[in-house]
Formats: sequence, C-alpha cells, structure tokens
Amino acid sequence: MSTSRSHPANHPVEILRFNTCGSVDDGKSTLIGRLLYDSKSLMEDQIEALERSADITGGGQINLANLTDGLRAEREQGITIDVAYRYFATPRRKFIVADTPGHVQYTRNMVTGASASNLAIVLVDARQGVIEQSRRHTYLTSLLRIPHLVIAVNKMDLVGWSEERFLEIRESFESFLPLLDIKDVKFIPLSALNGDNVVDGSKHTPWYTGPNLLGHLETVHIGSDWNLHGFRFPVQWVNRPNNPHDPRLHDFRGFSGQIAGGIVKVGQKVMILPSGLKSRIKEIWTLNGSLPEAFCPQSVTLVLEDDVDVSRGDLIVGLDSLPGMSTELHAHVCWMNPRPLQRGRKYFLKHTTQTLQAIITALENRIDIHTFEPQPAPDELAMNDIGEIRITTAKPVAYDGYVTNRLTGSFILIEQGTNQTVAAGMLLPPQEAVRPEYNDFAI
Repeated sequence: MSTSRSHPANHPVEILRFNTCGSVDDGKSTLIGRLLYDSKSLMEDQIEALERSADITGGGQINLANLTDGLRAEREQGITIDVAYRYFATPRRKFIVADTPGHVQYTRNMVTGASASNLAIVLVDARQGVIEQSRRHTYLTSLLRIPHLVIAVNKMDLVGWSEERFLEIRESFESFLPLLDIKDVKFIPLSALNGDNVVDGSKHTPWYTGPNLLGHLETVHIGSDWNLHGFRFPVQWVNRPNNPHDPRLHDFRGFSGQIAGGIVKVGQKVMILPSGLKSRIKEIWTLNGSLPEAFCPQSVTLVLEDDVDVSRGDLIVGLDSLPGMSTELHAHVCWMNPRPLQRGRKYFLKHTTQTLQAIITALENRIDIHTFEPQPAPDELAMNDIGEIRITTAKPVAYDGYVTNRLTGSFILIEQGTNQTVAAGMLLPPQEAVRPEYNDFAI
C-alpha cells in the first residue's frame, strides 16, 4: 500500500539511520538502489551513469546495486565487500543507510555498519528461507540493541507471490524471536528488483495489508530511541581559545564533546569521573551561541563553575543516576580478527574518548548461532564468533551497561602493534560492587 509523502507543517524532519543485512545475493544493494531510484533521490548524472553501465554489468538492464557497490571488485564479483553509506530524504524524514556485506567473513563489517542504527533490515531470499546468516544477523541486531527490525522477504516474485511461503518464513523467525530482546518487528513481502512493496504497493500481494517498506521507514517511531535518562558527557577536547581580542574568550575553559545520554541544564550539579570531583554547569555553548539546556546526541561545549581538573577521556555525569566504575569489565564481544581471541592476550581498549591497556582474563562462553545457547569456557573465539568475556583494564573505567546506554556501554579492542580493530564489545550492566562511594570525592 502506498503512503503519502506529505509532511506536517512546522514539524522537524528526523534522521533515521538504518542498515541492510542478510546473506549473499539476497538483494541488499538492489533494495537500497530501488529506494533511491523510486523515491527520486538520484541526481541526473547518477541515472546516466547507471544507464551507461547497464550493458556492462546488467545485461542491458539497469543494475540498481551499482549505486551502493562502489568498489570495482564489488561490481565485477557482484557482491558487497565494504560498508557503503548512502543518504536520501523524503518530505517526512532524512535517511542514512548502511549497506553491509552478506559473506560470513565480512560479518565484522555488518557490526560496524549497524552500531549506530535505529533500525535494521534483514533480507531473506524467499526461495532459501531462514538460513544461518539470517539467524546470525538477527541475533546481532538484538545484541547491538537496535530498537526496530524489519524482516524483508525478498524475491517474492520468484515463488509466485505465495502467501503460504511468506507465512512459513515468518513462522520460522517467530520460533526464535522470543529468545531475543527485540520488541518492534515488522515482516514485509517484496521484490527489490521490480519495486513491489518497496516505495509503492504491489498488486501481487492483495493478502498483505501492511505498509510498504519506505512507508514504514517514514513512520516508525524513533523519538524515544535516544537515552534521555542519566546525563553522560565524554570529554573529547579541552577548549582553551584564549583570544585576547575577544573578552568572552579571555580565560575561557570549556569541555567539548557529544552528549552520550540524558539532559544537561545550566546550574545542574555534575560529577567528573574517574576523579569524583563535583561542580555545576555554568554555561552550555554551541556553534550558534549559548543554550539553557542540551540533550543527547547534541555536540556542545560545557563550562563549569569551578576550576577543576578535567581532561580528554574523563566522563562528566549527572548525580541522579551514576554509572559503574571498575577495572574489571564483563562484556559480550563480536570477534573480528583471523587470529583467535585467547585468554591472557593484551589489547588497547577504546571506550568513549579514552584508550587504555587491557588484558583478557576469561572467556566465559561462546554463543551457538543455531540455538542461541552459550557454550561455556571455550578455548578461544574465532573470527565472527560472539561470546562473553572478562577484561581487566589498567585504570578504572566509568561505564553503563550497553542495554542502558549504547554509547557509554560499548567499546572496541585494538591489537597492539598493528592498531587493527579486532573486536566490538557490549558491556554488561555494572553490579553494585563496582559502584564506589562517589560522595567521598565531593569538593
């Protein structure tokens, strides 16, 4: 069913970040190309380039996948290797879309592309049904706490637009979705190649009464996706312009960064971690001037009333909901390196704006992607394995559980010597034992 493109007057246009994932040749790149093409989000030169390349890559037919498969190796092989980002807009909403690879060896790229998404689209080939990659990407969607999931059953034209086949695939997903913490799931039958139920409805699915894909993307509620409880501000830069020609900047000392959670107001009492020192917010600055308050995910510069020691990597927090702080971390990880993860290995751990040394002290379990059951005490985690580990860091880390805050609850592991990112981690909620008596540090 088609959806109106009208937009309410004086209503701010939201940005929806979403990613597409699934197995090889499920049609992810073609789907994004269809969204761009049918929503009239392409420039004339892009359309001309598609038409020129049609005889080379599409047998005389426009190959919509070329809009996202930008690397020459991708076009020649007909696969997606790297994460491709595209931007488009309708009157209702702006979109940032990440087209992620389907090959098992590129699962790490899917984690990268999905880490900041509001919504994930898992494509399923109607002929193949639910396969291992479908389960893996759905599990990763849950693990990464992506709030909204669309199961796009693609290539329905190749199964005769069978309602029975669509329901079989939906039932296969519904058999394991209760094991995962995904609250908003939508199933849509479509054909990315022909455009059915992508931007416009399809006459081939009279049995389907839900929205087309773009209609759902335009209307899914994302206003509550950001964490507005518990102020969190990782300090990225100590701002000291010290301009003698501008009296406003004389002895100016602010702390710049992006708000990772909550709301901050002028006059609010805050704490700086890990020192535990307290102060109040004197001013909140942006490029366009000062504000009385700011909220996640705005980028701002904060000025404190007291001249306290604050540096890059510190975390400024509100006093209403304090994070945990410990050198002992417990986390889920997706391992991304060909060399397996083993107990005792040392890495750099990057959490928000700080990087510190860490050692792997235990491998708790590995997730069986077929059953979603943990296999206890594995010897190692191989590339693309998902598991639960314990880490000891060189100094205390102030953090939240990933389920509470995706920004202060996530980290990456970096291999020492090569500086390669080898793992993406999601911290488990801190226990009361790792919440120190912050009041001891009051100024």
